[in-house]
Amino acid sequence: MTTPAAEFIDRTLRMEGSEERAGAEAERIGGGLRFYGASIGAVRGTVRDAQRRYPGMAHDEVTALATELWSKPVYERRFAAVVLLQGHVTMLGGNDLTRIEQFIRDARVLELVEPLAIDVVRPMLERLSGAEAARARRIIERWAAEPDHLLRRAASLL
Repeated sequence: MTTPAAEFIDRTLRMEGSEERAGAEAERIGGGLRFYGASIGAVRGTVRDAQRRYPGMAHDEVTALATELWSKPVYERRFAAVVLLQGHVTMLGGNDLTRIEQFIRDARVLELVEPLAIDVVRPMLERLSGAEAARARRIIERWAAEPDHLLRRAASLL
């Protein structure tokens, strides 16, 4: 089932895209992802417009929307999920690391892993304390020892 917010974001990103940019980005970034050819600015603006159109999203709505956007291997959709999480990082907690870990495992490209690690996980970790912080540190230590190079890269940025 597609939510209205995800449908709005997807439709807008498709309209913002161009075949020329999609081809160039696919060649530059690769990773087996599809590309709509929307610019980074268009992705950020589309997420901002979606938040105005669908205000007051709570934690579960934000994480569900990010998951829905991530579910298709389209670079701009996934980058929109990153932008959404960046904008709501203050509502994320240690329990969200499981979802973010899955995003990283499935990211396919560093262009998605690096902003997730730097702009989402890092500030989230800085806010955690006590047992939640200790658990999160153990998770990141596990990432650092993973065979998955994307998880290792994410851990190295934290």
